[in-house]
Amino acid sequence: MDAVIKQKMPASSYLDKPVTDRPGQHEVEAAVRTLLRWTGDNPDREGLIDTPKRVAKAFREMFNGYDMCPAEELGRTFEEVAGYDDLVVVRDIQFHSHCEHHMVPIIGKAHVGYLPDGKVVGLSKIARVVDIFAHRLQTQESMTAQIANVIQDVLNPRGVAVMIEAEHMCMAMRGIRKQGSTTLTSTFTGTFSDNAEEQIRFMTMVRGGLVR
Repeated sequence: MDAVIKQKMPASSYLDKPVTDRPGQHEVEAAVRTLLRWTGDNPDREGLIDTPKRVAKAFREMFNGYDMCPAEELGRTFEEVAGYDDLVVVRDIQFHSHCEHHMVPIIGKAHVGYLPDGKVVGLSKIARVVDIFAHRLQTQESMTAQIANVIQDVLNPRGVAVMIEAEHMCMAMRGIRKQGSTTLTSTFTGTFSDNAEEQIRFMTMVRGGLVR
């Protein structure tokens, strides 16, 4: 079952600074111990003794997007492109994120396209931008718009197209418990936003079709 959402562009938030009054290691580990007790388990048993430390380390890795600026990743561009000005698409960018409502995983892939206006960016930088936003607490709708926003604002291309398809563990593991349900979101800026043919061309390339 697929849910499709077209996201309108909200105010840019990709330059938001991380929280500066982060708790110390001791507070984090104490909080994890409390959660372990909340589950009904014993945080002092052998298998859980080091869990608070492991969770703190894992959170540092999974949420390191708060310490990175996606705009900086797009800072270096290339103008020697032999006059190329057609659609550039990077598809199937795998990512793992976490739902901001339940802090459980969102697993999916992003497809990003843009129409250059005299300059292009390294393809790995597009994937890096996806990862930075994914490594924050997210809703899929916000993440879709954030990726499009930063590419549009920094590269100033003629248009940006972003589509994300993902499975939300908050829907698969709890509540309605519908495994395999996929949510699709898309955002279009510039030329894409008012040109259905360009949207179709992007979607066709994402799905692996050939476009003449």
